Amino acid sequence: MRKRAYLLGRDMIWPVVARRYLDLFAEVREARARHLRPVFEATTLEQRTELPDLKLDHLRTMTDDTGLLQHATYTVPNYDEGYTTDDNARALVLTVLLEQSGDATPLGTRYLAFLWHAFDWNTTRFRNVMAYDRRWLDPIGSSEDAHGRAVWALGLVLGRSEQEGFRGLASRLFEHALPAVRKLTSPRAWATAILGIHAYLRRYRGDRNARLIELELADRLLELYARTSQPAWQWFEDVLSYDNAALPQALLAAGLDLERAELTDAGLSALSWLIHVQLGGGGSHFVPIGSNGFYPRGGARARFDQQPVEAAVTVSACLEADQVTGDHRWYEEATRAFEWFLGRNDLGLSLYDPLTGGCRDGLHPDRVSQNEGAESTLAFLTALVEMRLAEHVIDARRGVQTLDSTGRCRAPARVEAPTRETPFPSRATRSWATDSSVRSSIDQTAIPS
Repeated sequence: MRKRAYLLGRDMIWPVVARRYLDLFAEVREARARHLRPVFEATTLEQRTELPDLKLDHLRTMTDDTGLLQHATYTVPNYDEGYTTDDNARALVLTVLLEQSGDATPLGTRYLAFLWHAFDWNTTRFRNVMAYDRRWLDPIGSSEDAHGRAVWALGLVLGRSEQEGFRGLASRLFEHALPAVRKLTSPRAWATAILGIHAYLRRYRGDRNARLIELELADRLLELYARTSQPAWQWFEDVLSYDNAALPQALLAAGLDLERAELTDAGLSALSWLIHVQLGGGGSHFVPIGSNGFYPRGGARARFDQQPVEAAVTVSACLEADQVTGDHRWYEEATRAFEWFLGRNDLGLSLYDPLTGGCRDGLHPDRVSQNEGAESTLAFLTALVEMRLAEHVIDARRGVQTLDSTGRCRAPARVEAPTRETPFPSRATRSWATDSSVRSSIDQTAIPS
């Protein structure tokens, strides 16, 4: 009897009980990922009435004399992870948009200097990963995505910045880095390079070489779409993975520059399908493709982990579509994607940190990541600035003055909060057409050597 009692009691000792608890937690976590029950433990959009104020505190915390650090542990920069060209290019994009919105920051100098240092003049390719002690850790040209994003950032400096010193340095890098994009095989690198050329051509429409490269890359994307797309899968590849909306956005941008309707039509079709796929809650909120498995054609879609970069790139693509078509529903979709940051998501939890101005790194099945890395923070800030600029353009179309006496943007327009009885309000009374007056005034000359 004593032995039987002993054996029976072995199932109740703390190590065994602890293992059972862990097994139960894992089972609940897996079930939660399959069958969502949204919770609302943080401020949600129902309590928000306007876009958040711009706050660059965390961006400054993550930036040192070398450039933008890649990762953070909670809100503290993680020196062990060093820097990447990829993130510094994204940061340079943000600083150009900030300049446009009247919130210029000197941080752009460090990000542009990082790109200059990352460029190898012999191979005309960018290095990507740098250790905290400034040693390059990867082979030259190992990241095609980093090269494409660098070209995007440089094109934006050349096309939109008013700082002559920036444009002078960027022109040298752009001139040498652009031809190398023809050798890239990544569709996302093609897409970001197209976006860079698109921005560049705003000021230098007469550059025939840049236009030819844009045409070549756009045709590659169009060929991918034509070969892969079917009515039930209107996409460029056999998997929805990361930075998805950049692909249709690139076709929309190229369609404008090259005046080719087939590029625009394919871009709109692909983006419409992607938006449909990324709707959740009966169409009430944005649900990006999860990074834990992505979404292969014919396979199971990963619901988590949801990444901020997907919301940001969707905002940008939808605003591009709104500008191209004049169809204001695209602005509505951009708003829906932006609200994902603020709590209109599967868990009802905000990823934006109003105390630091940063953004948490992702949405897990049961919680929000507590780390605020560079990519996530840049995703939120870039989306925020693009939404603020879009509000300014919309108000200008309505005859509302949104610039102060110094030419800076006033506070962003209000975003009305939904009530529990009604869905997110329509802004059908607003319109945002293509800014033809801006495009018609672009300098016709090519980039100076």
